[in-house]
Order: sequence, then C-alpha cells, then structure tokens
Amino acid sequence: MTFTDYSNSFNWISTGGERDKPVDVFHVVPTSWYGKEGETLSEISNPQYREMSTFNVSFQASVFETEANIFAPHYRQLEPYYCLDLSLEERMKKEAEEPKQDIFDALDYYFENYNNGRPFILSGHSQGSILLLSVLSEYMFMYPERYERMIAAYLIGYSVTEEYLREHPHLHFAEGAGDTGVIISYNTQSPSLTSPNPLVNPGALVINPISWTRSEELAPASQSLGSRIKGRDIPHFADARIDKSKNALICSTPDPRRMKSELFEEGVYHIHDYGLYYYDLRQNAALRIANYMKNL
Repeated sequence: MTFTDYSNSFNWISTGGERDKPVDVFHVVPTSWYGKEGETLSEISNPQYREMSTFNVSFQASVFETEANIFAPHYRQLEPYYCLDLSLEERMKKEAEEPKQDIFDALDYYFENYNNGRPFILSGHSQGSILLLSVLSEYMFMYPERYERMIAAYLIGYSVTEEYLREHPHLHFAEGAGDTGVIISYNTQSPSLTSPNPLVNPGALVINPISWTRSEELAPASQSLGSRIKGRDIPHFADARIDKSKNALICSTPDPRRMKSELFEEGVYHIHDYGLYYYDLRQNAALRIANYMKNL
C-alpha cells in the first residue's frame, strides 16, 4: 500500500487558515467524485475529486468556521456506485484500506504539527463519518490523551449504532444540547420515503438537531435557527422529528422533488443533512465549545 505525505500542503483542503481561534475542527469530507466504469478508488490528484472536496468543506465545515480553525485532509476515496454494490461488511473492509490509512496518517500529522494542544471537534459526513467511526473506536483508543481534548464528534450522514457503542464503551452518544466528549449523528429523510434509507443501519441512534433531544417529539420549523440550501440562507425552513421505528430523522417541510440527489431515491435528504440544520449546528457547536472551555 502506498502512503500519502501530509507534510505536503497539496494533500490538505484546509490547514486552519490563520489559526487564530482556541479550538480546531478536523473535518472529513463525504464522497466527492464519481468514477468511470471499473474505477473503485480515487486519487487525491483527481481534478473532479479536488474540486468537489473543496466545495464540500465550504458547504459543510463552514458551519464551524465562526468558532474554530478548520482542518480538512484530502484522502483516497471509494467510488459511490461501487459502494452501493457492497455488503456492509465488504464496505467496511474496503474503507479500512487506503481511506482509513490516509485519515489516520492525516491525524498523526495534524496532532504533531498543527494542533498545538488545542481542544478539537471531529466532523464528517457520509464516507467521512464512516471513517470517523474508526477514528473514534481505534485511533482515539490508542491516543487517550488526544481523545481527552475532543469536544464532540459530529458523525452526520451515516449510522452510529447501539451495537457500535456496546463494542466501544469509551464512547458515548449525545443526550442533550451541551454535553461534551459525545457523538452527534442523524440521517434525514422525508416522511414519504417508504423504502429503507441506505444510510441507516439497524440500531442507529439519532438526536434531533433542533431540540437536541432523543425523544420523538416534533421540533417545528419555527424553532429552527435556519437552513442553508444550495447556497441560500432560509430561516425557519426545516422541522425535525425522530422516528425510532426507522432510526431516522424525519423532515416534513421541504418538497422531496426539489431535494433529490443523483445517487439516492426521492425522499432521502442525505446531501442536505448539514444544510437543513446549518445554523442549529453552528449554535450547538458554540454551546458545546463554551461548556468544554469553562471546565478546563
């Protein structure tokens, strides 16, 4: 297996800007390319991947930019249509090869050269969140002194399951708006979706990103701080309700026809997981950071 040199700035999407904030975010981007037939793994030099991965940082990690320095590595990614044909076990085995190696190596370089002892947030989406599952269960277990500085982990757009937490008792799922050292996760879909959401695995845990509770009570759009959809800020756009029978977050306010993505069927709001609750996530990160910092 070849290795990616993270001392080379070419292999980073973002290295923290001016690094003038007391907290970092280490963001792992979602799948950012579509390969040709027979292609299964992107290279960091792929122009399509580089353009889309940079866009995805501005699209998602910008949630945290008012509070934190943003670090985001490039990494070799699995092709999305190829992944749809894999079983969960096969998918995780492939993720554990080049993609995981790159993220672990990027973390090593980040902590040794960029972090300077600052508290940090982990954030990701989709394939990025899959890789962060390994970061939390393996990497942070190997480096407990680093894990102690983790304010929270936003693993959005993939499943954090009850079984995963049982297997890794050092990890904890969020129970409210302000707890720290915890995992935040949800997958958003329309109430009209009747087929299984491919991002939701059995036993997936969900927190409501408006009310920050684990109950099934509806949080109306009037309580949301605002969405960012296709670059446009929309106040009070999205509602949120946890459906525990589906292990998913239900959002009833958008028109599913206008939210459709290329990869998933109508009603799966995967690409809008961050955007629907953009300003709710921003305020929540600020609260968790404040709670962590006051306890130092």
